[in-house]
Amino acid sequence: MDSQAKIAVVTGANGGIGLAAAVELARRGWSVTLVGRDQRRLDEALALVQAAGPAPATAHRCDFAELAQVRALAAALRDQHPRLDLLANNAGGTSASRQHTVDGFELTIQSNHLAPFLLSHLLRDRLTGGRIVNTASRAHVGGAIDPDDLNGDRSRWTVMGSYGSAKQANILFAAEAARRWPEVLSTSYHPGVVRTRFGRDNPVISFFYRIAPGIRTPEHGARTLVWLAEAQGIENGAYYADESRSQPRPHAVDPALAARLWDASLAAVGLA
Repeated sequence: MDSQAKIAVVTGANGGIGLAAAVELARRGWSVTLVGRDQRRLDEALALVQAAGPAPATAHRCDFAELAQVRALAAALRDQHPRLDLLANNAGGTSASRQHTVDGFELTIQSNHLAPFLLSHLLRDRLTGGRIVNTASRAHVGGAIDPDDLNGDRSRWTVMGSYGSAKQANILFAAEAARRWPEVLSTSYHPGVVRTRFGRDNPVISFFYRIAPGIRTPEHGARTLVWLAEAQGIENGAYYADESRSQPRPHAVDPALAARLWDASLAAVGLA
C-alpha cells in the first residue's frame, strides 16, 4: 500500500452517497476501503473506486443488523490498517415496518446509530489524528431519542419517526465524541435530499425518491462528506450542511442528553 496515501473507510458504500464519496476520495488520491452488505453491489462499487484513483482500494462485506459482523469488520480493519485518516459512518436507512435485529434492537436505531457507534469505538485508536464523519440528516428535527428506551417501545413507531431519532443520535454522537475523544475530529452533516435507494423497502418513500423534482445526485450529496474529510478549520463536534456550519435543533445538541445517550449506547453494544 502507498504509505503516503490517506486511508478512508466508508460504510454504506455499495451505492448512493457512500459510493460517490468513495469514488471522489479515490480520485483525490485516498486509499479507500468500502463497506457494504450486498456482495454483488459491493464488488461493482469496488471496481469503480479502483478505476477512479491510483491508490489501492479494498472492500469488506458487513451487515450492520448484526453487531457480531461489526465486531468482525473492526478486527479485519485493524489487521489491515495500523492507522486510519477517516471513518465515514454513512451506512443506514429505514425499514418499511418495525423490525428487531438478532441483537434485540429496533433495526433503524441499530443500523444507523448503534452499529457505527460500536465500529467507531473499536477503531478509535487507529483514528488518532484522523476524522469521523457521520451522515446525519435534517430529518433529526422529528427525532425524539430516549436513552432509556432506545428501541422506542414506549412510543408509536413510524418510519420517519424512528429515522429522525436515529439521525438525532448521529448528531449527538459526533458532539459527545468531540468532548470525550479530542484526538479525533468528529462531525456530522446533512447531505440534502438525495436520489438514492433510500427507503427502498417502503413503497411511498421509494416512489418519492424516484420521481420528485429537485432531488440531488449522490455526487452532490457526497460533497460535504468529502469536504469534511479534507478541509481545514472544521469545528470538532459540529453539524454541517452544504460545506458550512449549520445549527441543528436544540434537542440534537443537548450535552446532557448526548452524555446519557453515550452511556446507554455503551451498555447496548456491550462496552460499558
